[in-house]
Amino acid sequence: MKQNNILLAGLMLITSMSAFAKVGDLQQEVKIKAVSQTADIKNNQIIFFGPVEVTQGSIKIHADQLRAFSAEGENSKILVATGNPATYSQILDDGRPASASAKEIRYEMATRTLTLTGSATLDQAGSQVTGNLIRYDIIQQKLIAESTGSGDDRVITIIQPDNYQEELKNQPADKPVKKQDSK
Repeated sequence: MKQNNILLAGLMLITSMSAFAKVGDLQQEVKIKAVSQTADIKNNQIIFFGPVEVTQGSIKIHADQLRAFSAEGENSKILVATGNPATYSQILDDGRPASASAKEIRYEMATRTLTLTGSATLDQAGSQVTGNLIRYDIIQQKLIAESTGSGDDRVITIIQPDNYQEELKNQPADKPVKKQDSK
């Protein structure tokens, strides 16, 4: 029973990772597909082996492995999706897509913090942040992105112009979107 509470609470809260999630998504059932799973009841941990797919409405998480557990001595739930890469995607209320990918996607429910580690990318409607580590505080809506600091590794942010989505809608499917002049 205790393991089911952790799993269900964890999976329900993983869907609240974005403050902009479709309201209907959060009211949908959570479905986990995996090749196998193990439960370590004594240590309050469930591991799903993959490929693993978690869905709830338009929200989708794909990973090679998903762990749901409580930190020792705490009532806090933590979900960790790993893969090469692990991915998270959803459709926002305004119909635009949002996605994230990294070697590890960690969600700490008590602090409502999403941490992407290893070749991390966060993309919303064509605008993108990449780095070695991206941490997003959902409550405060604050984002921190870091590089390794070595060589040419840097945090990169790409911001699309306001009319980017309109151009995509108005383009025929067989024509590429025109590039903006940088004059």
